[in-house]
Amino acid sequence: MTELHFLSIAEAGALIAARKLSPVELTRAFLARIEALDDQLNAYLLVTADQALDQARTAETEIMAGRYLGPLHGIPYALKDIFCTAGIRTTGHSRTALDHVPEQDAFSVALLRQAGMVLLGKLATHEFAHGGPSFDVAFPPARNPWDTARFTGGSSSGSGAAVAAGLAMAAMGSDTGGSIRNPAALCGLAGLKPSYGLISRRGVWTNSFSFDHAGPMAWTVRDVALLMQALAVHDPLDPGSAAMPPTDFAGALGGDLKGIRIGVLRHQYEEELPVAPALRAAMEEALGVMRGLGAELEDVRIRPAQDYCDVKIVAAESELYSVHEAMLRADPGGFGEDFLGRSLPAILIGAGDYMNAQRERRVMIEQAAPLWEKYDALVTAGPGPAPLLCAWRTIQFWQKASLTTPFNVLGGPALAQCIGYTEGGLPLSMQLVGAPQADARILAIADAYERATPWRARRPALVPGAPQPPLPPVPEPAPVELTVAELALVEGMARQAGLRLTERQFALLASAAPYVWGMTARLRGSRHFGAEPANSFHLG
Repeated sequence: MTELHFLSIAEAGALIAARKLSPVELTRAFLARIEALDDQLNAYLLVTADQALDQARTAETEIMAGRYLGPLHGIPYALKDIFCTAGIRTTGHSRTALDHVPEQDAFSVALLRQAGMVLLGKLATHEFAHGGPSFDVAFPPARNPWDTARFTGGSSSGSGAAVAAGLAMAAMGSDTGGSIRNPAALCGLAGLKPSYGLISRRGVWTNSFSFDHAGPMAWTVRDVALLMQALAVHDPLDPGSAAMPPTDFAGALGGDLKGIRIGVLRHQYEEELPVAPALRAAMEEALGVMRGLGAELEDVRIRPAQDYCDVKIVAAESELYSVHEAMLRADPGGFGEDFLGRSLPAILIGAGDYMNAQRERRVMIEQAAPLWEKYDALVTAGPGPAPLLCAWRTIQFWQKASLTTPFNVLGGPALAQCIGYTEGGLPLSMQLVGAPQADARILAIADAYERATPWRARRPALVPGAPQPPLPPVPEPAPVELTVAELALVEGMARQAGLRLTERQFALLASAAPYVWGMTARLRGSRHFGAEPANSFHLG
């Protein structure tokens, strides 16, 4: 048997079902590894050791009594600290919520509890799943286990680090613009942003009502599929929850790719957002593997990534600001600067701008429909390789489009998985993208690729007691490049919003202004009066 902490869920589940592995033994192995290594990674904000052992003992008792619940029974996992847990602190990685103890579990957490999973603890995130990496908040940022001086990706940062390092067998993350796929890509695991509404958002701290997706992260695609079996349940109390028939995600795996049609979004990672040479070479090899498995590949183009980012950022930042508006007015200093540098500029977005974004989103979804008729999946590069923590600047959020965000706009499944490593040992990744509700098909394609490649045999080499590289200082705000009249306009809008900002906080707002105005300007244009926004609703 391999080391317990590097078993897959499928492997561990089979051993538990056969009564060859004790859930208590497995849980103790993970708790010991967390104690030995997490001081290097800061993946956990809170370890619930006593509760985990109680849950493991309960699972063992049930299994020994013949009440086996399925392949997740007795499996240790952890939660991004925006998932509410009854009686357990849920902070959003923010000073403003250090004393927040929910009374109820998030719907997805309750489902995993019903499946018999064992909760190890709560994981680092970026502040309220948005700003980061941050060096001025309540907890240090999670570090990449492949190189602890590097970024994990965010915002499900602790989730990526914990699964890759063998500190949890799986983790729950959330994805509003790439926050499952970014850490999955940079940490070398499999992470699925499911179709919008397939997994309930109830009890998960809201980032953006229109773009939030909750989803699983694990070492293998099969493990992700096993988690989806438990998680894809309609929640009548989540207004965005999709009432879909049950899907056998795990049963869809195991085949080849004969006859599968895949559109390659080469323009994204070669022209618009050029990736590192190592990633480009890995993409070519991955495409070759899929051809060898029988897939039919063809280059295809969608709209520029910046178009999708304009829509997502204008709409999502407006929604995020509405969630935190009262606290931002009362005490902006309670938040980290990276969160402020992303959230405060939403005051520059008008109601018309928000509606323009939502109306354009519906156009984008309709434009994508013919692609789903022609192709079973689209493929593009994932983020990576992981940059140094010291390289991050908040203004980059506004300056640079993203490889992941277009697929939050389109709403269907998007999965990041490992396709190799750099010479220095950093993971490289691709994204597989599908039509809304085509999650099982995307998992099947990813599983076929994964089984045909050797990448799951390699794990980070961590040594107990190794020192952490020092954290960088909090970056200075970007220079403000506004005219006197523009500065006066921003100052007036901040006053009108009821914000009392320090000079430094105002600089975070003002430096983003030209980029906000550029996005809102690009979204203006003539539309038919009947062009509905993407978040129109129906009753019934």
